[in-house]
Amino acid sequence: MRVGTFALALSFSILSLLPAAGADSDGDRLRDALRGAIMQQRALEDQRAALQAKLTEAESARARLEGQIKTAKGEVKAAEKAHREAIEEFNQRLADRDQTLEKWKVAYEEAADVARAKDAERAKFEAQAASFKASLKVCKTKNAELGKIGRELLQHYESANFADLAMASEPLTGVRRVEIQNLLQDYNDKILDQKVAP
Repeated sequence: MRVGTFALALSFSILSLLPAAGADSDGDRLRDALRGAIMQQRALEDQRAALQAKLTEAESARARLEGQIKTAKGEVKAAEKAHREAIEEFNQRLADRDQTLEKWKVAYEEAADVARAKDAERAKFEAQAASFKASLKVCKTKNAELGKIGRELLQHYESANFADLAMASEPLTGVRRVEIQNLLQDYNDKILDQKVAP
């Protein structure tokens, strides 16, 4: 706009300098100069229009790039936020996993303690059972021996006749009585030998 105003002002000033009817050659020169100035003005206006178009295009590109930068900044912020949230979630999962592992560890230790106690009890009961089996075997053996002694004693009692009874109660020598007492003492000793120790 300034170039156009300047060219018009220059044209009017050149026309005012032209003499009215005198010198054709000076007028021709001035007209040529005026034409040249007008052509220069048009070229300058075309140049200005091209520069204005480039400026408009540059401003449009700058606005577009600023929008892209703003969008990219928003995307970066969203990505950073998502990254922080993912890290926090991952750390929380790790903490939860550590707590779960600790609970399992405690439960495992408790179960291991219970298993050790049960194994100790089992070993104790197995030892007691072995001892009871051995005692039972000894008791059965001694019981069988007592049965044998009892049968022998019964046989002696059944085989005793009236003469043996009379001899046993014979008061003068008492020999038979001593034999019977010795025999009873032997059987008593045999019975006491079969007694099971507690």
